[in-house]
Amino acid sequence: MKSKGYNMFRTIFAHVLLVVLSFMCLFFFYILFVNATRSHADLQKGFSAFPGVHFLENLKNVVDDGSFPMVRGILNSLIVSGSSAAICTYFSSLTAYGLYAYDFKLKKIAFTFIMAILVMPTQVTAMGFLRLITKMGMYDSLLPLIIPSIASPAVFYFMYSYLQSSLPLSLVEAARIDGSREFRTFNQIVLPIMKPAIAVQAIFTFVGSWNNYFVPALVIQSKNKMTVPILIALLRGADYLNSDMGKIYMMIMVAIVPIILVYLVLSKYIIAGVTLGGVKG
Repeated sequence: MKSKGYNMFRTIFAHVLLVVLSFMCLFFFYILFVNATRSHADLQKGFSAFPGVHFLENLKNVVDDGSFPMVRGILNSLIVSGSSAAICTYFSSLTAYGLYAYDFKLKKIAFTFIMAILVMPTQVTAMGFLRLITKMGMYDSLLPLIIPSIASPAVFYFMYSYLQSSLPLSLVEAARIDGSREFRTFNQIVLPIMKPAIAVQAIFTFVGSWNNYFVPALVIQSKNKMTVPILIALLRGADYLNSDMGKIYMMIMVAIVPIILVYLVLSKYIIAGVTLGGVKG
């Protein structure tokens, strides 16, 4: 009897805790939506838990604002973030597979070198990176925001750890015995196994690239090539008192929609991977 009461208490406590955590996570998104529906004058009055009636007006003001190209900025961010997520996850997976499945003399040195790059902050190499892309003729273009994603030590390490726990080398040896070439083995056998890890890192890479402000602000000058974070900063402007906060909240809300859509698309692979791991266990 005590055990039944204890289990019921644990169930109720778990549900209450999940409700509280869900509320804490979603509350800020709700407030963002509420603020996006209020005018600048209403926002100056203080906090409100109820939506306003200026949603379409704020959206129209953002779209029609001639100081920056909002639609073009969102498209630029989609191109940069999508391309970065694709090449980052693919080549990081390929690098991790190469170090995991092959045994060569410099294997440990290569792994250590990649891990050493992981602790180097972006700001340290910023000026050298800027000089390099300028000499290569890529200044004020989207390429410097995409190409460096091909080398991501953090994603590589995650993929390497995932391969260690999920890919038996006997499967690779069997594919080689059957006459499968290395790239075919990787693309048709290894990548499907790595779908959950790729989905997780694709979300993280997409969000990180979408929210990146430092590098785009460093290399982008033309307004038609600017990404969403730079446009939000421009929208706020240098004069805080004269900025329209309703437009700013609307722009932020529009900016997070692609991130939510990417998560909804890729989340099924994460859930499938967790379920598969539970079945294997």
